[in-house]
This record gives sequence, C-alpha cells and structure tokens, in this order.
Amino acid sequence: MRPCFTWLSVSLALAHCIINLGCSSEPVAPAPEPPKVSVLHPEQREIFNNLEFNGWLQADKIQEVRSRVRGHIAKVHFTDGQTVKKGDPLFEIDPRPFQAAVDAAKAQVVAADATLKLAKAEHDRNAFLIGKGAASQQEFDVTFAKQGVSAADKLKAERAVDRAQLDLDYSHITAELGGRISKAELTEGNLVNAGGSDPLLTTITSVDPMRLYFNIDERTVQDYARRLGVEGKSLTEVLAQMKDTKIPFTFELDGEKGFSHKGTLTFSDNRIDPSTGTLQVYGTVPNKDGFFTPGARVRVRLPVDKPAAALLVPETAILADQNKRYVLIVDDKNTARRRNVTLGLLTDDSMRAIQPDDKLEEGENPAEWWVIVDNLQRVRINYPVEPQKPGKAKEGG
Repeated sequence: MRPCFTWLSVSLALAHCIINLGCSSEPVAPAPEPPKVSVLHPEQREIFNNLEFNGWLQADKIQEVRSRVRGHIAKVHFTDGQTVKKGDPLFEIDPRPFQAAVDAAKAQVVAADATLKLAKAEHDRNAFLIGKGAASQQEFDVTFAKQGVSAADKLKAERAVDRAQLDLDYSHITAELGGRISKAELTEGNLVNAGGSDPLLTTITSVDPMRLYFNIDERTVQDYARRLGVEGKSLTEVLAQMKDTKIPFTFELDGEKGFSHKGTLTFSDNRIDPSTGTLQVYGTVPNKDGFFTPGARVRVRLPVDKPAAALLVPETAILADQNKRYVLIVDDKNTARRRNVTLGLLTDDSMRAIQPDDKLEEGENPAEWWVIVDNLQRVRINYPVEPQKPGKAKEGG
C-alpha cells in the first residue's frame, strides 16, 4: 500500500505545480500602435539655379571737398556725418581779403573807363580837325591807337573783377552733390593752402543709388556667353550683352539670412584679370532710405538660368544612408516606403528641391507623394504608420 500512496502524492503535487505555473504566467504584450507622422505633398515651385559671390557696397559718386583759394577757415556749416543736399554751404574761408580784391579790381575798371573816355574824346577831336586840315595824320593815328589801348585796359580790368569775384565765390565752399558727409578734417581758424598741396577738407558720398561690386570667374563668364547665345564671340560682345540684358540679382548683408535685397547688373570691366581669372562687375542698388553703407560686405546670389519647375520638401525630411539621400513616403496602405532622391537647390525658406533617383512604379507621380516630415526616428521602413495629413487634427501628442 505504501508505494501506491507515494505515487499518488507525487502525481498530485506535480499537477498542483503545473496549475500554479499556468496561473502565474504574464499575458503576451500586444503589438505597438503605428507611429503618428505628419505628411505633405512636395511643393511645386519655379526656382532659379544660382551662383553666389562675395561683394561689397560702394557709393555711386564721391566728392573730395578741397579749397580752391588760400585763407583761414571762418566757419564750418555742417556736423560730422550729416546728410547734405547739393548746394548746401560746407566751409567759409575768411572772405574779407577776397572782397577787398574785388573792390580794388572794380576801382581799376572805373579808372580804365575814364582813360578810355579821354582817349575817345581826343580821337574824335582829331578826326574833326584832320578834316579841316588843322591836325596831321600822325596825330590822328596816335589818338586812334590810344583809344584802342584804353579799351583793352578796360577789358582787362573787367576780367580782373571777374577773377577776384571768382575767388570770393570760392571762399564759400558748397556741396557739389547730395549725400552723406564725413567729418571736417580742418575746423575754424586753420589755414588752408590751395594749389598742389591743397588739403582734403572732407568727403561726400552719394546715398541713392549704391553700387555693389563683385568678381565673376572666367568659367561663369563663358557659361553666361553660352546661355545668352553669344558663345564664341569676343569678350567685348559678351560683356556688352551681359550689360544690355540687365541681369537681376539678390544679396544679403553680413550677418543677415535670406537674400532679401535686390539689384541689377549694370557694368562689367573690359578685361579679365589674369592674376585671378575673374571679371569685376557692379550692379545698381536702390537706397532711398539710406539703409546701405559704403564698404559693407555682402553675399551676392546671381541667377545662371531661367526659372525651372521643381518639387520641394522641407530640408528636415531628407535622410541619409552612406552616400545616398532619400525620403520616406506613405503608400495607399499607410505603409512607410523609401524613395531615393537627388538633391537640388536649398531655398531661403529651408525647402530642398528633389528629383527621384530610382525608377518609378507604374502610375507613380512624385508630385503626389505623401512625404513624412516629422517623427522620422520612430518610422520603420515597410511598416505601418498613421499619417496626419494637412487639415486633419492630430490626436494625442
């Protein structure tokens, strides 16, 4: 009886353990939900192919203000950095010596005029007397010559007045062009010399328009010649065509982001610099509000072709795999698929032009792709996702 009891006890204990093990096991975890992702169609837009260059701004016109007469500065009529108009007074050289010279010259005119009147009276009298036989031909000729000399002396005196008046006018130095003036290099009381050693008093730079200079490499010049239809022609013809075409460009100042300022190409040099292989050009930039300053460094973007249609996606939607670039799209079964692409231009609003790099499936249109633009780290290729299309409110976070 003992063995049977023992076998039965072991069987019951084993069954109890099996039951306990079954009750204590945890349930199998359910499959994770597909990740929610935002999707967008590629944006269709016309874009330019551009080249970028470093450049600088410069005033269209510059006046170096110098004195044409010698004297002491009596007054400065401007403050440093002021904006002046054409004709505004700038410096006044002490006018008293010049006014005295004008008065003296005018007195010489009066004296010459009196001498001329006397000579004319003598000549008229001799002309009358020679007809009566009371004066000789020699006397007549002498008075005629004196009249001519007196007339010349009067003309000379009048020109001396003009010259003295010109010096007096030069003592009032005015702006020859409108713009922004620099500081006064000499102030009241300083002696100003005129002639070969005349000092620079100040400078004026025009404000509107401005010039933007930059250098174009020789290869770009040749590429432009091809695009303008003047390939193989002389450099003079190519440069003339570039100028006549009035090519627009955009630029940004140092520290800015986005080529928001505009200009027009208006000049190109007549030769390529052999030391650098570049051609210097400049464009005209409107500056009515005086925002731009001469000497400022800029980055120029020059279009090299006509605008072309392109598909653009956010730069953040581009993924990389070694030397390949690709995007993830959602198919009609809400499954994530990979599409290799070739990258194009990056726009100022961080959109990247793309072009399919692989053969498309039948009926596939890249413009109709639903491109995944966020939550990319949770997406697994060939696995389901929950796309959130534009206009559809997102559920959860």
